[in-house]
Amino acid sequence: MPRFILLPIIAALALGLASLEPIAKMGLSALPLAIILGMIRGHFDHRKPGTKDLRFTLFCQQRLLRGGIVLFGFSLSLEQIFAVGWQALLLDAVTIFTIFTVGTWIGIRFFRLHRDVAILTSAGSAICGAAAVLATEAVLKPRQQHVSVAVATVVLFGTLAMFSYPLIYQFAGMSEQAFGIYIGSTVHEVAQAVAAGESISGETLQTAVVVKLIRVMLLAPFILLLSSGLNRSAEGKTHGGKIMIPWFVFGFIAATALNSLLAIPEPLLYLLKLLSQFCLALAMAALGLQTRWVTIKQAGPKPLLLALILFLMLMFGGYFLNLLLITA
Repeated sequence: MPRFILLPIIAALALGLASLEPIAKMGLSALPLAIILGMIRGHFDHRKPGTKDLRFTLFCQQRLLRGGIVLFGFSLSLEQIFAVGWQALLLDAVTIFTIFTVGTWIGIRFFRLHRDVAILTSAGSAICGAAAVLATEAVLKPRQQHVSVAVATVVLFGTLAMFSYPLIYQFAGMSEQAFGIYIGSTVHEVAQAVAAGESISGETLQTAVVVKLIRVMLLAPFILLLSSGLNRSAEGKTHGGKIMIPWFVFGFIAATALNSLLAIPEPLLYLLKLLSQFCLALAMAALGLQTRWVTIKQAGPKPLLLALILFLMLMFGGYFLNLLLITA
């Protein structure tokens, strides 16, 4: 089956499965499902792809990826920040900076991982899971196996976090709203934050989603800062300090601003969000289709150990940071 037919089918199937209540309660969003389905299909596909298949796959991983991230901006608004206060914004910013900085340092210096694996895994843990890995990949331009390994780790530990937080709530000594802030500022994926918050109360769910979306919104300045840092580190080398400007980030910011300033009709807003998810799911399906299980196995235990350390930092370090910055 040609990939211009196969990949949309995989993406649509992932979206459909993610909308089912049993799957939604497990915290599996369309993006992880798309890469899993793509990997399953790719495992049984031993046919060498033709030129058209490769072109369409590249189109999904580059153009549609960036377009999906831009459209993702319509899921956010500036009002969501003001609803939970500046403390939540500060908390998210500190979490992202700490997890990414420490994770990258440990990954490169201690575990001797490839730079791209350390950066992608740390970005996924720090911000919003698979979506952050995809956005970072657009700037970093790493090998496909590095992206696959990073996505696998954040999906694994994000899922573990989702099941752990309802148990932690019984001993946390936090109010429902404060615990929602804790969930939103430390859980990997949006869908996982929804599942964890919903298992406690409606108030916890609402607060967790808002704080998590603020964390997602910080993806834009993160990508700009990362791109700037990569530019400086590349000066004087083979690329001659060529400036990498992630233009799609400005589109993401513009979409968020439009959603904040304009009264966009709900049906159109729903369509834009659905289109964003479909584009991102296509990118993940394309990535999964070209990924083999042996690739992740060859990466060894070090990426998993790094993701485990970041998971524990988010859970325990994030808890004490919440107690420090947020009034329970």
